[in-house]
Amino acid sequence: MKKEKLLKKYFGYDEFRPLQGEAIDTILEGKDLLMILPTGGGKSLCYQLPSLLMDGVTVVISPLLALMHDQVAALHSYGIPAAMLSSMQDMEESQTIINDLTSGKIKLLFVAPERFASEYFISLLHRVRINFFVIDEAHCLSEWGHEFRENYRELSLLRRLFPDVSIAAFTATATGQVRDDIISQLGLREPNTIQGTIFRPNLTIHIEHRVKEGKEQLLSFLGAHRGQPGIVYTLSRRSTETIALFLESKGYRAKPYHAGLSPETKKKTYDDFISDRIDIVVATIAFGMGIDKSNIRFVVHMHRPKTVESFYQEIGRAGRDGLEAKSLLLDSVHDTLLQKRFIDDLPETPYKTYAYAKIEKFTSFIDSSVCRHRSIADYFGDTIEECRDKCDNCLNPPAVSVDITTPARKLLSSIMRTEQKFGMHYIVDILLGSQAARVLENAHDKLSVYGIGREFSRAQWLTVANRLLELKALEINEYKVYRLTQQGADILKGLATIDLDSDRLKTKREYAKADIFTDSADEQLFNALRALRREIAIDEDIPPYLVFSDKTLRDLVSALPASREEMLEIYGIGEQKYEKYGEKFLDLLGTLRQRDDIP
Repeated sequence: MKKEKLLKKYFGYDEFRPLQGEAIDTILEGKDLLMILPTGGGKSLCYQLPSLLMDGVTVVISPLLALMHDQVAALHSYGIPAAMLSSMQDMEESQTIINDLTSGKIKLLFVAPERFASEYFISLLHRVRINFFVIDEAHCLSEWGHEFRENYRELSLLRRLFPDVSIAAFTATATGQVRDDIISQLGLREPNTIQGTIFRPNLTIHIEHRVKEGKEQLLSFLGAHRGQPGIVYTLSRRSTETIALFLESKGYRAKPYHAGLSPETKKKTYDDFISDRIDIVVATIAFGMGIDKSNIRFVVHMHRPKTVESFYQEIGRAGRDGLEAKSLLLDSVHDTLLQKRFIDDLPETPYKTYAYAKIEKFTSFIDSSVCRHRSIADYFGDTIEECRDKCDNCLNPPAVSVDITTPARKLLSSIMRTEQKFGMHYIVDILLGSQAARVLENAHDKLSVYGIGREFSRAQWLTVANRLLELKALEINEYKVYRLTQQGADILKGLATIDLDSDRLKTKREYAKADIFTDSADEQLFNALRALRREIAIDEDIPPYLVFSDKTLRDLVSALPASREEMLEIYGIGEQKYEKYGEKFLDLLGTLRQRDDIP
């Protein structure tokens, strides 16, 4: 059967996305492949479909159990025989899978890289016909990448133990250095290297300077996404729990996720999220790698990621279904200082220099006024046009600069008059004329600077402080005490001036509501279809997106199919999916027609 017919039969797509056909042909020809394609570009199909056209089993090596579980479940929903071998399975389950494997009943076998440390597993693979190996999240092979995993290095043995089996490596991001490292470590032989464009046209990037803890900015952003699924990344375990409780108190269905929680709690939070029982996961970066949930509508970073790679990989988890999605980064110079402090403690190695350089590159990205998408593309060696309307820099003209020299001198003077012994919130208390007990006990209400800063809010004073830190006019030690540098002393003496983008002094930004539908009747129909999808998902104990994606439901709303033939024209509905679910959705649409709920 031709690959185009399989594409429609199993996956419900009429045509391949850009580069998918070339990748599939490379695998079918038995050649090595390195594919670098952004999240949502359709990497998985590039190895799933050729496996159906080849004799034997495809061995897929993946870093996370949850990711493997989701991929196996997705393949089962398409009617494709797949299985995973993991340490979480008991002896009976493992033996059943091994029997199915050796008898040729499995087309794709998913395993973690640690499995290759087992001589028994290597022996097992020599007993079956392997058509090709897949290395998913291949950037984990490189110590120059952002998610290096030592056990991935062991995969270099594949070429030695299975010299006649081709290897296909996939990743969403790779600099030239990481790409070369992947090829070298895996021993790829003249691989066809396919690299897609970095640009994600359905993803809008916003970056704001964080005000205090950023909670009010977060609420403003989420107000445009109420009821939609998303991820909020934060820095520490404690802050995941604090922010999740805060969001719950505001009526959001949110739960925390971090490495310190019990396996049972983490699994429940993950399952609740992919099953749409909660909308928001507040997490450290321990969450989300390889997550297969297609309808994530937003990703928020409450603190700055360490690298451009991490940022791009994490925001890429939104909008995998091709529908509109947004990301928000709340940035503060404090994040940079903290990251550098961690690196300061590392031994003097080339990696230390490399880590500093990564921070500086991300700082340049943050501070740049050029198109965000174009900046990311330049970083990865790609060339694109400006996005025009998919990032804050393109959506908003450059802000007017305002002179803040006088406020800056007030703040610097307050630090000096309190003998450079206090944190910034205390300094702002003095500027605002606070009656806080500590201020009165220290007799700082008697200072000449007491109450001279009432023209600004606390948030605006903290913004001025951030600007002084950016300019290195202030420094902060490990106890969060602020001190003037020589640059700060010059400003205080009137020898230098400071300006600031006026937008940064705004206390609140408004976001347009992220409506999927402009017609309320269409939205009601979408919700009815989503309710049916959820019922089916509960009955089959699978995530709702494995029944039909949001994009498929949206196309059902637009097309209103009334027959099997019309149903098979819908994006994402192939013969396999129609046989399982098609009649139920046609029945619902028919019932709604009889009630005149739809035309």
